[in-house]
Amino acid sequence: MANAEKTAAVEELTGKFLESSGAVLTEYRGLTVAQLSELRGSLKGNATFAVVKNTLTKIAVQEAGLGDQLAPMLSGPSAIAFVEGDVAQAAKGLLDFAKAHPLLVIKGGVLDGRPLTAAEVGKLADLEPREVLLAKLAGAMKASMAGAAATFNALPTQMAQLADALRAKLEVGASPAQASAEPSEAADTPGGAPGTPETPDTQAQTQD
Repeated sequence: MANAEKTAAVEELTGKFLESSGAVLTEYRGLTVAQLSELRGSLKGNATFAVVKNTLTKIAVQEAGLGDQLAPMLSGPSAIAFVEGDVAQAAKGLLDFAKAHPLLVIKGGVLDGRPLTAAEVGKLADLEPREVLLAKLAGAMKASMAGAAATFNALPTQMAQLADALRAKLEVGASPAQASAEPSEAADTPGGAPGTPETPDTQAQTQD
């Protein structure tokens, strides 16, 4: 391979590492061309599976800033699944194929710049599909918003009940004051209650 071709290959690999949401490194020793084609089909568009040269790929991972994580995994016949869609679905496709074809060895990978061991790739495969997770998240948010709306709707009723209770309390507190005020008004009325002092005119009429 000429230097220009090598440079172009390294640039292409570097771009895939930087642009993909994740990558899974594998060894495919012993798999046939037909089996590799079957594997690509099992990924269902969530990842592209590419056979790579270790020497060029080591340069590419260094340029992508992933050399420390991925370079030690690049030994033997290597192929990389560059994830472009659902990471969980891509990992599941690889794991399912590896169970049926043990010659495919999953070595590890990287997800959003974080290195993954082979075991962690297996855990990714156990996650629910992205659509299911998004649906659950939307349901949780909808339930939370419904609870908040119910609280706001209940506020006017609660305020009205509080106002009624306060009004009743004030009326009960005012009754004794009104009752004590009534006798004083009667005492001030002329000729009213017994014991009221007679005026001079009344005394004169009594003497006649």
